[in-house]
Amino acid sequence: MDSGTISGIVTVVFILVFIGIVWWAYSKGNKQRFEDAGKLPFSEDDAPTKQGDKQ
Repeated sequence: MDSGTISGIVTVVFILVFIGIVWWAYSKGNKQRFEDAGKLPFSEDDAPTKQGDKQ
């Protein structure tokens, strides 16, 4: 095997991994989990504040 064959195999493997990640990210089973995670920065913080902090 020469370096061209190895780089071709590696390229095909990376394309398949990329397609697998995209498929996993857009699968219906993960939709609710990703929507919940996307709303986390906007959720209200329930942690107590210091007396001198402004709100």
